[in-house]
Amino acid sequence: MPDLIHHLAAVQQRIATAANAAGRDPRSITLLAVSKTFPAEDVREAHAAGQGAFGENYVQESLAKIEALADLRDSIEWHFIGPLQSNKTRPVAERFDWVHSVDRLKIAQRLSEQRPDHLPPLNVCLQVNISGEASKSGVSVPEAVEVAQQIAALPRLQLRGLMAIPEAAGSVDEQRVPHRHLRELFERLCNDGLELDTLSMGMSSDLEAAVLEGATIVRIGTAIFGARDYSH
Repeated sequence: MPDLIHHLAAVQQRIATAANAAGRDPRSITLLAVSKTFPAEDVREAHAAGQGAFGENYVQESLAKIEALADLRDSIEWHFIGPLQSNKTRPVAERFDWVHSVDRLKIAQRLSEQRPDHLPPLNVCLQVNISGEASKSGVSVPEAVEVAQQIAALPRLQLRGLMAIPEAAGSVDEQRVPHRHLRELFERLCNDGLELDTLSMGMSSDLEAAVLEGATIVRIGTAIFGARDYSH
């Protein structure tokens, strides 16, 4: 799939351009290819082109994909980035390397309890509703400090940082505002003594704004794999 390889290269170039504009090393930003709704074959193709980290939103779909790509397990990092119900935490705790969408303490507690002892700690991010949208998951900014401290104390988890899906905005300057607010919250948590290193923010439409404000992981789907078909 030449288009996929071309799209990956184009996204990497966008990241590099934004990083250079911010005076950052492009290598400090991880490209997370969001493969939800796309088949395992597309993931295999992207992996062959050098992509190593993939994001999934739906538990059943992702488990089938992980199984289909079991031969690549040692060289793929699987990130769960979608809403997670408490009755579906076990397979995620058992099969994923990262969970970005921890939006309440109960989810973190279940992931902690269900993470197998023989695996490394599960990397998690606290999802923050940075724009205060009623339709979005995530803790509020005022709640985030206490919840982050509680998650950081749980065994079998490693709290790595924060994730957000800001409200859509038009210009890069407008897009930067919520990303800046998330970075400021991140810095506050670090100053409070938490050892964090991850800001998961920025998607296909706003990755430049996110990188300019300090994103360390950008979650890119459409710009790599194309438009999604949700009809199935």
